[in-house]
Amino acid sequence: MAKDVIIACDFSGRGAVMEFLDKFEDKKPFVKIGMELFYAEGPEIVREIKARGHKIFLDLKLHDIPNTVKKSMAVLSALDIDMCNVHAAGTKDMMSAAIEGLTRTDGRRPLLVAVTQLTSTDETRMRNELLISKQLDEVVMHYAENARDAGLDGVVCSPLEAGIVKTRCGAGFLTVTPGVRFSDGKADDQMRVTTPSRARELGSDYIVMGRPITQAQDPVLAYERAIDEFLG
Repeated sequence: MAKDVIIACDFSGRGAVMEFLDKFEDKKPFVKIGMELFYAEGPEIVREIKARGHKIFLDLKLHDIPNTVKKSMAVLSALDIDMCNVHAAGTKDMMSAAIEGLTRTDGRRPLLVAVTQLTSTDETRMRNELLISKQLDEVVMHYAENARDAGLDGVVCSPLEAGIVKTRCGAGFLTVTPGVRFSDGKADDQMRVTTPSRARELGSDYIVMGRPITQAQDPVLAYERAIDEFLG
């Protein structure tokens, strides 16, 4: 199973992201395009970055009625992305509809993963603000099992949850894990964090790193460090 480091390109516009990617010259890191950049530049930014040779995780976290998600996924699939996601809270029916919309006429499709709980959410916030009384680990595992049952490829989860996700859902069920920071870096607004090497040990298949790379003094060096620590 392939493992990789995904750089979260959380930039406000085309100029900033292209200036960042130009630093990598012949390297073509796997990148994540999130809401900020996609809403600023639209589908064309996906096409342009894809044409440069990068794999793309389009991180829009769809969450709507099944029919709307199905039609939206058909549009996103046509962009030739490599991975995208939905919120697992949208129910099994919504996730199954997402798979239908994402699957192209030749049967191929991008990887589809579900967000269980955001890494900025802790158990206190989940209980007090979302009115979810179950324990965080129990909620994450239940959402992961729903995603597996709906036919998804994996989940976005904390690296601290990756191992138990695989125990519950199978070794081939992908874990895409944000909340990864270097040991000498800041946690920023992430609540459940660990290092690249620890994420590997815990069972992460893909780690997503944004500010520790994009805001580093030398982003290419930071990316290479992440690769070395995660892939070993």
